[in-house]
Amino acid sequence: MRILTPAVLALALVATACSKEETKPAPAATAAAPSAQMPVAQLPRVDQAKVLDHIKTLSADDMEGRAPGSKGEDKAVAYIESQFKAIGLQPGNPDGTYIQKVPLVGITGVDRQPLTFTKGSRRVEVKWKDDVVAWSRHMAPLASVQDSDVIFAGYGVDAPEYNWNDFKNVDVKGKTIVVLVNDPQIPDPSNPAALDPKMFNGKAMTYYGRWTYKFEEGARKGAAAVLIVHDAATAGYPFGVVQGNLGEKFTLGAPDKNMSEATIEGWITTGAAKKLMALSGQDFDSLKKQALSRDFKPVPLGVTASITVANTLRTIESRNVAARLDGSDPRLASEYVVYSAHWDHLGVGEPVKGDRIYNGAIDNASGVATVLEIARALKQAPPAKRSFLFLMVTAEEQGLLGSEYYSLNPLYRLARTAADINVDEINPWGRTKALSLVGLGASDLDDYLRDALQEQGRTMTGDPEPEKGFYYRSDHFNFAKQGVPALDPSMHPGVDFVDKPADWVARMKDEWDNQLYHSPLDQVQPDWNFAGAAEDAQALMAVGYRVANAATLPAWKPGNEFKAKRDAMMK
Repeated sequence: MRILTPAVLALALVATACSKEETKPAPAATAAAPSAQMPVAQLPRVDQAKVLDHIKTLSADDMEGRAPGSKGEDKAVAYIESQFKAIGLQPGNPDGTYIQKVPLVGITGVDRQPLTFTKGSRRVEVKWKDDVVAWSRHMAPLASVQDSDVIFAGYGVDAPEYNWNDFKNVDVKGKTIVVLVNDPQIPDPSNPAALDPKMFNGKAMTYYGRWTYKFEEGARKGAAAVLIVHDAATAGYPFGVVQGNLGEKFTLGAPDKNMSEATIEGWITTGAAKKLMALSGQDFDSLKKQALSRDFKPVPLGVTASITVANTLRTIESRNVAARLDGSDPRLASEYVVYSAHWDHLGVGEPVKGDRIYNGAIDNASGVATVLEIARALKQAPPAKRSFLFLMVTAEEQGLLGSEYYSLNPLYRLARTAADINVDEINPWGRTKALSLVGLGASDLDDYLRDALQEQGRTMTGDPEPEKGFYYRSDHFNFAKQGVPALDPSMHPGVDFVDKPADWVARMKDEWDNQLYHSPLDQVQPDWNFAGAAEDAQALMAVGYRVANAATLPAWKPGNEFKAKRDAMMK
């Protein structure tokens, strides 16, 4: 994990909101080694059958894909609350309810005027959905960019600590910028087949590579429109996933009605980008190679862009669902170990093989089911010293909005939040000899997890796909941005499955990535095997239980980009 400068941290680190608690937190350890506590094998068992039952209920067709603001939300929230009560957990909200209301603005955009690139008398019209997916977060009925000069801005990165600036000497205010996805893919001089490990963390994606960063940076520089060129290999998913943005999109909404954001945000296919470059007299592949140099300068294309999106707006109150299991030590019970998962999915959308309901069985009914089962097991365990908060958040699929809202409006002070353990997708393919962890080496939580896995006769490995930037793509990230140590194993099982050949694992992963993920086909399957997922859940339960009983709070490792935020809040 790379070290960010204060300027880059400003992209993510927002002042933590205060809650009603004012007692001083226990000090964080500089290196809180996991203490010798109850062995993993002696903790109450996670029940695979109960996990599957929860998944079946939450991903059933009558849940309508669990979109925020839908009947599916009402049913999902009611089910989760009923399960919290059945387990015997206390309301998580200090107001005596299980609900934290999350105000959202839903924006549904349609193309009123197609994206058109013009140079003199020549025009290239980009086909909506097939070659361009665009939207606006402006809370206004129309969002329009007209005759905006188009600039190719490389990877759209301004990274002082890497001495890298794709915007050097060019003012993009009011203009349309076209940028490449991911970090600059710079070959390693000593090994041309690999990426340079000194630049942008080598193969591992940094936050500069995330599409969210590129929209944020474009807005900071005043761009009217930001268009990202999609590439499946470097984005980590096919264009079909991007097309999922054509339905209603939610935002938290800012006091300025999001008018400080770029008017248009969106993606274009590589094919559309090549047509644009050809219209301008440029070669796309040549420009892409130029963008791999620190000396790259943005290229005005001599082309203008026009597009208009009509917005239908609605305001809703979505819900985070929270439950509490109180700690036994009066000195420590006001400190919390959080288990989180997102309950939402994509609702009802474009049909695939005649099916319009995006059930979201693995993503993320499985995470909710696992956290519910961990909660049930912990309720049966000897009471821990610290308390637990089980938090099921909304609108993850809309950009981690529910967890972002919680991180800015915490029910319990983040200085008294020991850790967040997030579960977003579980392994349905059987037992593994190892568990892969995104962001390996970030905090003391890794040590807790490594110890628990060793007791199971397993090991821990780093993220097998660091180029996809998973650490920045799940709800734990909003806790991390605010300084709370956060753990996210997610659906990254060890590549070494028990009794399974490597080519079988590759086939299953390919099927998930390219056929099931964010598709109506993400449904309960008859051949699922949750033996490995149960072991993972058992290890995650041990991590939380041991943190809840430790003498000191876990801390970020030295040099981690979130350590300064945590250190400041603990003073």
